[in-house]
Amino acid sequence: MTFKEQLMTDIKTAMKAGNHEELTTLRGLSSVIKNTEIAKQMKQGASATITDEEIMNVLLTEAKKRKDAIAAFMTGGRPELAEAEQKELLVVGRYLPKQMSAEETAAAVETIIAAAGAKDFPGAMKAVMAELRGKADTGAIAEQIKKKFGK
Repeated sequence: MTFKEQLMTDIKTAMKAGNHEELTTLRGLSSVIKNTEIAKQMKQGASATITDEEIMNVLLTEAKKRKDAIAAFMTGGRPELAEAEQKELLVVGRYLPKQMSAEETAAAVETIIAAAGAKDFPGAMKAVMAELRGKADTGAIAEQIKKKFGK
């Protein structure tokens, strides 16, 4: 089952269950993915379709938006809005791959840098992100690489 088929199935399930908050979030995800696909078709032609990697990038972007909104609402003294964003983040998070622990991230970063032979921060970041995008927190990856190169 493709991701888009799974999303549509989940939308139907949320509709039947009467779960309005989840339904709204899932419809929003579906809309963002469809808009990304339309943008790709405008650039590459009507037959272009969105890949799973592009869908993963959309989901990561949506998760980051919600994390930023949670932080902004907490800073602004609006915990009720932060809680709503947290619920949306949990729905988006169901579609993201399991995140690596800090120890796993550190070990993977070391291995990838050694294999790629990266000599500086930008080269290392490019090599590591190519393999770990979506699997580990980008901030944690950057922190590990900074430690490695003494920045």
